[in-house]
Amino acid sequence: MPVPTIPTPPGLEAIYSTLRKLYPDQPNPLQVTALVKCWLGGPDPLDFISMFGNAGSPMEGIPPHWHYVSSGLSDLHGDGRVHDFTGRDSRSGYGFELTFRLKKQPGESAPPTWPAELLQQLARYVFQTENILCAVDHVSWHAPLDYTPSTMGHYPSSKMSQIQHMLLAEDPQVPTIHTPLGRVEFVQILGVTAEELQAAQHWNCKSVLDLMRKTPPAGGPWLVTDMDRVESIFEIKPKLKEVVTHGIERDGSNLSGVAAKCFWEEFSPTRSFPRPASEDPTLARPGEPSAHDRGSPCGSAVSEIVRTRTLVGAHLRFGYEAAMLLPLAIRGRLRHGRHFTFSSSVSDTTITLVTSNVAGSIADREHPYSACGSWLQLLISDEFLKRLDRDLDDLTRPRDLDLPKEYRWPADGLIITVLPEE
Repeated sequence: MPVPTIPTPPGLEAIYSTLRKLYPDQPNPLQVTALVKCWLGGPDPLDFISMFGNAGSPMEGIPPHWHYVSSGLSDLHGDGRVHDFTGRDSRSGYGFELTFRLKKQPGESAPPTWPAELLQQLARYVFQTENILCAVDHVSWHAPLDYTPSTMGHYPSSKMSQIQHMLLAEDPQVPTIHTPLGRVEFVQILGVTAEELQAAQHWNCKSVLDLMRKTPPAGGPWLVTDMDRVESIFEIKPKLKEVVTHGIERDGSNLSGVAAKCFWEEFSPTRSFPRPASEDPTLARPGEPSAHDRGSPCGSAVSEIVRTRTLVGAHLRFGYEAAMLLPLAIRGRLRHGRHFTFSSSVSDTTITLVTSNVAGSIADREHPYSACGSWLQLLISDEFLKRLDRDLDDLTRPRDLDLPKEYRWPADGLIITVLPEE
């Protein structure tokens, strides 16, 4: 590391010390730094991103790559300028730093800087939302990871990368460290295709990461991202589709909820049909893509909530991306006696689907559709669940959909409308 002219802040020194042990031959790595630190009013939360050359181990399926490590999500200074100090035994700042491994291109002598921009964008999300990113989370990105502000002007559309989403894992070489300012974990990003993201959502991220570790072209043991990869693990090893299908049937899904475009309103099947879904202004506005899965609001506090009203019927409206997760909610969650929650990304609306096995719900057999403010809970019976699974099966084939599309179950008092994202 560069010899400082003033003492290195204690949190930063702990990170640097760990990286010196890992890369003793690179004491002065290239760094990207925020010109104006966020604690001085700058826009970038990360003070530094260090970039190292890693030789990998080709014999073990680990290619030579660039290793990026952030500094700034954890507490670097200990004086309250960014993060509050909460004790040596608690987490430091947000309790983690981000890392990324990018496969080296032939003849490449210097690391590309776009991964540093990607890390800054993720850090902004954390600082703005205070949602902590953890190993075995996923991030829906909906754009090539290397499509950053500095590359937009000359990004060739003919070379649009298929690596447009992220799975998160523990960095295989950088362990959790205990600094004078608290505990810091190192969470590594792996770039994935849309099909791989969907597998992680429908099953669980940990199991999909294990499959990618065993597939060197898709990540290998150290989960190295190859932006030139065009085939998903299911094209590289077709039998893995069956592994995921069996895993979902056996384990269900670990994803309990998402931030997405959704809206609900009450209606009575005996009254006139509600206005067309295409007139709903709530979903007409484009919103941010969901960047991080959210936990369900169902919890121990639910038993203390007083049911405010019971609905005779409900009309649910979902944006395209949210609707594509309905089969997951049914097959990976409800079928296994679990709940699934859609939290609106543009309002405080929340929709939770539950079964009779979910404890603490405000919806029950006598009041299957119950609302508390803008939070709607729907208890789906086993018999109705089978019909929903059958009738919504075409959502597993999104290319066949003509949007907007409505599904109606008048006897059960439910309408679901799928709307285009724009």
